[in-house]
Amino acid sequence: MVRQIRKLLGRAWQLLRTLSGDDAYERYLGLYVRHGHAEPPLSREEFFRAWQEEKWNGVKRCC
Repeated sequence: MVRQIRKLLGRAWQLLRTLSGDDAYERYLGLYVRHGHAEPPLSREEFFRAWQEEKWNGVKRCC
């Protein structure tokens, strides 16, 4: 019973991290490894800086 509750809470926590974008760096590293890039991956700080710049710079509206 306790094991099932922990498993359910773990899934809920992972879903929350995905929805909030908290696991974005881990997903980036997974894709990076799968695609086999030659250069080293961005550090966590570089990744979030680039992610924020892409998200907030420029015009982001439909009209």
